[in-house]
Amino acid sequence: MRAAVLHEIGQDKLDVLDDVEAVGFGPGRVRIRVRATGLCHSDLSAMAGVLPQPAPFVLGHEGAGEILEVGEGVSHVKAGDRVIVCWLPACGTCPACRRGQTELCLAGFMNAGTPNFKRPGGDVFGFAGTGTFTEEVVVDAGCAVPIPDDVPFDIAALIGCGVTTGLGAALNTADVAAGSSVAVIGCGGVGISAIQGARLKGAAEIIAVDPVASRRESALKFGATKAVAPEELADTKQSVTGGEGFDYVFEVVGKSATARTAYDMTRRGGTLVVVGAGAMDDFLQFNMFELFFDEKRILPSMYGGGDVVRSYERTIALWRAGRIDLSGLITHRVPLADVNEALQQMRTGTALRTCVEI
Repeated sequence: MRAAVLHEIGQDKLDVLDDVEAVGFGPGRVRIRVRATGLCHSDLSAMAGVLPQPAPFVLGHEGAGEILEVGEGVSHVKAGDRVIVCWLPACGTCPACRRGQTELCLAGFMNAGTPNFKRPGGDVFGFAGTGTFTEEVVVDAGCAVPIPDDVPFDIAALIGCGVTTGLGAALNTADVAAGSSVAVIGCGGVGISAIQGARLKGAAEIIAVDPVASRRESALKFGATKAVAPEELADTKQSVTGGEGFDYVFEVVGKSATARTAYDMTRRGGTLVVVGAGAMDDFLQFNMFELFFDEKRILPSMYGGGDVVRSYERTIALWRAGRIDLSGLITHRVPLADVNEALQQMRTGTALRTCVEI
């Protein structure tokens, strides 16, 4: 079986191998034939060691496919069903799940420490407990979320991470108020989804901020009212808000420098939403007076900040109704053999989302 493997943290290329085997099938597990997977910036972060992940591992966590086989005790899906691969499944029994904060369930993270694959040389892990840059993967049954037959695999793959994260940040975490002003810093697939979410909620001004001109142009097509380079943001704050700052600022980069900028661009009493996944050794600093005096809300948003399965269903409904554009997010397509080309497209910012077709 073919899969794209990173042998060591810090390597910048994947090795597409044909001697990988999916392992772990049994009770409570499912075997999935992956049909499409998106390349998310979190994949690059894991390669670089920014996000913790044991190696060697198969990259990818934003995928969709069809069930090949179900283990004993699995009843919500059957062979032939189309599914989204959910990298953060809810166990339903932990304190977070019982409180209704299923996006904070740690069961999915525990999966990351169990090998999903093996090669003649030994065990291979799957990124975030999944690993979708492969022809087949075995995962816990909760990672397989069934979808209707009319949802294409490439669209379903996007819903598996980036779209759910960005839309949810605007709809769930921020609950953007109609008529408000919004700035989104970082306009890849997740940032564009946050823009679409802010538009759905009725934001009057949506400012897209990104250093890449093509991404700024794309943001305007997806609902941004203005798109600027980072060095233009301060002037835009002055012209759009009279210098007061934006009602909501979304940080979708995952770096302390951009989070600090986002905080400064937020008006007093406004809301900073931290969407980007950053490194454990990258610290964001505030002084105690500004935290008290400015009364700005700082809201981290984990995987869209809501029930994942419900978010998938909502996204499909919005897509069917034409309220959001998902196909337009896919700017490039490559076969699994050319996955390193997809990595380069992500690094240079030339792609919003590259779909790896398997």
